[in-house]
Parts: sequence; structure tokens; C-alpha cells
Amino acid sequence: MEQTFRPVLTIRIFGEEKCFGPGVAVLLRKVRELHSLRAAAMSIGMAYSKAWTILKNAQQSLGFKLLDSTTGGKHGGGARLTPEGETLLDAYDCYCARLRTYAQKLFSETFDGILPL
Repeated sequence: MEQTFRPVLTIRIFGEEKCFGPGVAVLLRKVRELHSLRAAAMSIGMAYSKAWTILKNAQQSLGFKLLDSTTGGKHGGGARLTPEGETLLDAYDCYCARLRTYAQKLFSETFDGILPL
């Protein structure tokens, strides 16, 4: 069976250093779904301490909070994306989808007849 080829993009946002990319995005999507940073980290096989480090570094580079969290209490703690975190994640996902669509089109135009697509 002949293999086919496709472009694969990894999209990261840089300031002075890398500050937002697929890892932070996956973590934020899981927090959005599970309402807990600990549960989000666990669901993707990441240590809670590493998740906090990644988020703190991203927040410091970006200059705004991505998460609001509450601690313990009767019903336990939790986390949710800040409005800025929601906006950034949605914009990042939209940007990535548009770039992937364009990259596939450009790849097909460029490599048609050269590589099996």
C-alpha cells in the first residue's frame, strides 16, 4: 500500500519566549470541560505541579490570567477560564483551524503530481 503525505503544523505564540501553544491549549480545554486543573492535568497524564508551572509561565508571558481557581470548601475547589483565557483559547483554535485549512490547500497545490496526496 502506498503512503500518502500531508502537512503537519504545530502552532505556537511567542513573545520573548514561547508562551502559548498546543500544550497550554489542551490543558485549558480540559479545564473548561472538567472545571478543575488537577482533573485536567490527570486526564492528559500530566503532573499537577507541571500543569501549574505551564500556566504560570504562560500567564506571566501573556500578561493576564488564564484561570480563576477556588480552593477547597464544602464542595471542593475548582477552576474556570477567565474571560481573557476563553477569548485567547477560542482565537487560537480558530487561527489554527484556518492555518491548517490553508496549509492543506497550499500543500495540495504545491505537491500534486510530485507526492501521493
